[in-house]
Amino acid sequence: MQLKSLAGVALTAVVLAPAGAALASDADPGAPVATAAASKRLPNVVGMNHQAAQDKLQSHGFYALRERDCTGRGRALVWDRNWKVQRQSPRAGKRVSTNRTITLCSVKYTD
Repeated sequence: MQLKSLAGVALTAVVLAPAGAALASDADPGAPVATAAASKRLPNVVGMNHQAAQDKLQSHGFYALRERDCTGRGRALVWDRNWKVQRQSPRAGKRVSTNRTITLCSVKYTD
């Protein structure tokens, strides 16, 4: 049986991090590589434009965002500015990890 080698094949990894976050290569050599996520109070975004709500949550350090069509029709929120937040989960005011996924349930302004 003959084995062929894959010479010249390169793999590239892309690391996405929030703006201002230090990567392991930027960190102090004596500092631990991984740190625990912060726990913050979740802002109220119910009633806001969906895009503005996402911007507000991200400005508070919440980047794991999920979106849903609140009508139950399963539509994709293609243009966030056409939607308004009806519910959020977890509830506003609750103290949660910034790594926790926040779900925004929205409806179109025309609904």
